[in-house]
Amino acid sequence: MTPTGGVDPAHRQTPFAVRLEHGPTGARALVEAGDVEVAVVVDVLSFTTTTTIAVARGVEVLPLAWRDDRAAAHARAHDAVLALGRLERQALPEAERAGAASLSPAAMLAYDGARRIVLPSPNGATIAALLADGGAQVVAASLRNAAAVGRHLATAVGSGARVALVAAGERWPDGTLRPAIEDLAGCGAVLAALLAAAPGTSVSPEARLALTALADLTPEALLTCASGAELVAKGFADDVRAASQRDVDDVVPVLTAPGPAFRPH
Repeated sequence: MTPTGGVDPAHRQTPFAVRLEHGPTGARALVEAGDVEVAVVVDVLSFTTTTTIAVARGVEVLPLAWRDDRAAAHARAHDAVLALGRLERQALPEAERAGAASLSPAAMLAYDGARRIVLPSPNGATIAALLADGGAQVVAASLRNAAAVGRHLATAVGSGARVALVAAGERWPDGTLRPAIEDLAGCGAVLAALLAAAPGTSVSPEARLALTALADLTPEALLTCASGAELVAKGFADDVRAASQRDVDDVVPVLTAPGPAFRPH
């Protein structure tokens, strides 16, 4: 049980330089503990994959938890364009789609519009905002940039920083966390790259288990896992295929002011 007013010390994985948490609740626990210098958000389908693609192509990404009037106001305040939902973009005339940003990784690969976008997401963006409030350096990671992020983390750990990987997960209809295998595997990809660069790093059992998820992740598994199958059924198999590509973007998106926005480190 967690004592009233604080995170149980046993749950903080504090003996280890690298730890792992899940979802917004795990992010809040990290903020409450206040002992992590670098926090990595992993939301493979699709927030951090779309962010990786955008930042690699010179687009700043302002994460936002809400997609309502506040999102439009936030975009106006920062001279940014509010990203459309997948289906909204899909409904546009074909000639307009390249200039319309959305949460779709495949769409971002073809994007040719404003260089600053507001990207709402109930999972990845929400977690990024929570972690930023805690003062940690917030990094966006996906399968596409796991090697670059892993090298960045190895340097940070070598300087004494404590690192947390946060597997974003999805939501059940009642709002509770639905763990997502693709995000755990994405954490594993980042961790594998970190350990390749800094093999002596101490890693919690929770984080090390992500390496097992990575070992079983194939492009076919990503298409047929719960989150992937949902996107395929809605006509967005290309998003899953774009998200499955490994280490094709050599970029480390870090959340920085003003905005804050994800920009290349």
